[in-house]
Amino acid sequence: MHHFDYRQEELYCENVALRKVAESIGTPSYIYSHATLQQHYTVFDEAFAEVPHLICFSVKSNSNIAILNLLGSLGGGVDIVSGGELFRARKAGIPADRIVYSGVGKTVDEIDYALSEGILMFNIESTQELDAIAARAKFLGRKARVALRVNPDVDPKTHPYISTGMKKNKFGIDIDNAIKAYEQARDLDHIEILGVDCHIGSQLTEIAPFVDTLRRLRVLIDRLERIGIPVRYLDLGGGLGIVYDQEEPPHPREYAQAILHELNGLSCTLIFEPGRVIVGNAGVLLSKVLYTKKTAVKNFIIIDAGMNDLLRPSFYGSYHQIKTVRKPGIETQIADVVGPICESGDFLARDRELPEVKAGDYLAVMSAGAYSFSMGSNYNSRPRPPEVLVKGDEFFIIRKRETWDDLVRGESIPGF
Repeated sequence: MHHFDYRQEELYCENVALRKVAESIGTPSYIYSHATLQQHYTVFDEAFAEVPHLICFSVKSNSNIAILNLLGSLGGGVDIVSGGELFRARKAGIPADRIVYSGVGKTVDEIDYALSEGILMFNIESTQELDAIAARAKFLGRKARVALRVNPDVDPKTHPYISTGMKKNKFGIDIDNAIKAYEQARDLDHIEILGVDCHIGSQLTEIAPFVDTLRRLRVLIDRLERIGIPVRYLDLGGGLGIVYDQEEPPHPREYAQAILHELNGLSCTLIFEPGRVIVGNAGVLLSKVLYTKKTAVKNFIIIDAGMNDLLRPSFYGSYHQIKTVRKPGIETQIADVVGPICESGDFLARDRELPEVKAGDYLAVMSAGAYSFSMGSNYNSRPRPPEVLVKGDEFFIIRKRETWDDLVRGESIPGF
């Protein structure tokens, strides 16, 4: 469910015509729906209403502080993977006790920052990281609250680049070695064990991998309880998929029913780290057709947004629906939608049946709320687009369009 629909032959976000946004601030631009964000968060949160839980939005999916602030105002926390994301979260007003810190490569400076802020817990990815955090906590005279990220070796049946819970992945501690790691953590004076963490991948469209994971974690939790290590928090990560094309992911209520069934009798606070399922379909990438081009074998629609603005199609081969901002007519064509980047991999769609368009028309690349701006770059020295939040019949620029001066800020030419 999202709040992008056609009205009076025009594509709207809530009560704002996207054409008016494009004419006002230009393209390319990211447009987000406040109502969709609020609805998606609330549906996920209410699905677990019967048990103690904390929704920690995955900052890597969309890190704009206005969006973080909105979700925080609804009672949410955040899952971070860097010191920069912690800085964003705190700037957005997220309380430290609603922040969990994941990621395999935490640096000393980042660890110190998180300890000084008093975050809820670190999700530990290796025993060397555990020792490093214990040492920094001792140096700072603090106690680090931790969960160990366990790798259950479950196939999430998703794209291999976003699979994170198998033995061959870099994340977490092998479940077979987890007890030994927990015993090591228990013996460290400046470590407080809060629980167990797990995240098996992203864009999952089946419930079975979640259930398989939880069954393996329950065995581990029972073993921990028997050796005197109580589990106060169980962090089940994120990964619930959304509809980009023909996918049929489970509804959050269906997901919750399966999780709660498997957790029957387990007493702890659940933590979830949803990202894409909250923000993915709450955003579009608004773009303008620059040219159309026909060759002997291809039709091309050349737009002013490129792979630096939305990397997923080039990087993962991902599908994003593309809609015309004016309601389309009946004439269609098979075309590639490509950007201005000097790479053959710069495409947003290939061999797609699309309405006939001409230079000056606007297109909306759907499902661009997650892993779009946050994965964007300045490749080809292209200023990054603005981000816009629509609420009702108003829109707000929540990140200004970069300028050419922004591109060289911080650079200098040596005196020689």
